[in-house]
Amino acid sequence: MMTPNAFLTLGVRMARLGIDSQIVVAERLSRFARGDLDSGVEAMRMITEKALALAEVNARIATSAAAGRLEHAGPEIVAMYGRKVRANRRRLKG
Repeated sequence: MMTPNAFLTLGVRMARLGIDSQIVVAERLSRFARGDLDSGVEAMRMITEKALALAEVNARIATSAAAGRLEHAGPEIVAMYGRKVRANRRRLKG
C-alpha cells in the first residue's frame, strides 16, 4: 500500500509527465507541419521509442509481479516514462 507521501509524489510526477508529453507532441507536430528535413526521422523515432517503451514496461511489470512487488511497478513506470519524455523535450528544444 502506498503512503500518502508516495501517493502525492506519484501524482506530481504524473502531472509533470502529462505536461512534458504535451510539449513534446506540440513540438513534433510543429516540425511535421513545417516539413523539416528531419521530420521523417522524427516520425520513425516516435514509432520505435514507443515499441521499446512498451517492451520495457512489460518487463518491469513481469519483474515486479515475480518479486511480489506489483504495487511498485506503477511508480517505476511513471519514472521511466518521465525520464524518456524529458530527454525528448530537451532534444527537441535544441
